[in-house]
Amino acid sequence: MNRPRLFLVTPPAFDPETLAAKLESAFSGGDIASVMIYMPDADGKALQSAAEALVPVIQQGGAAAIIYRDTQVAGRSGADGVHSDTNLEDVKLAVESLQPAKIVGAGGTKLKHEDMEWAETGIDYLFYGRLDLEEKADPHRKTLARAGWWAELFETPCVALAGNKIASVADAAETGADFVALKDAVWQHGDGPAAAVAEANAILEQYPFEDEE
Repeated sequence: MNRPRLFLVTPPAFDPETLAAKLESAFSGGDIASVMIYMPDADGKALQSAAEALVPVIQQGGAAAIIYRDTQVAGRSGADGVHSDTNLEDVKLAVESLQPAKIVGAGGTKLKHEDMEWAETGIDYLFYGRLDLEEKADPHRKTLARAGWWAELFETPCVALAGNKIASVADAAETGADFVALKDAVWQHGDGPAAAVAEANAILEQYPFEDEE
């Protein structure tokens, strides 16, 4: 699919059974590349329980299941990968221990030279956007600027976090990012997750990548 794809991020706290049903609905709305199980305040047991409920749903939908930070849960749950955003050493360790069997993504960098250092570890994607901030309607200016800079110059795929309105997918897609991430825009959509995903994909179709020679 020669255009940006959706990268969903779960709410930071949720009931696994309820979210599993929402995920099934989301997949009925169209293409989703990846889903990050994002539970920053959960202990290992709670994260494991959530992963056991959600990973099969995500994989059955044809997407990659990514666990936030916890490599052990990623391994035990059969997830497809892990997302690391703590420091360079943790990213290196994740790459060394999990690749090539699993995906390793990273984010949380503050400076451009950090982006390049982290990419040199061999990560599968670089994520732009703060997961821990309250979402606004539009993507943060820094997110768009950094994703646009990266997408133009580097081969490692990048993810640009959109805002909490589906229309903001267009701003993220304009950067040239390989993936556009959505959080509340999907889970809190007035017409449900399926409608949100369908609407987002319709916008992404308008941003085809230029064919490389």
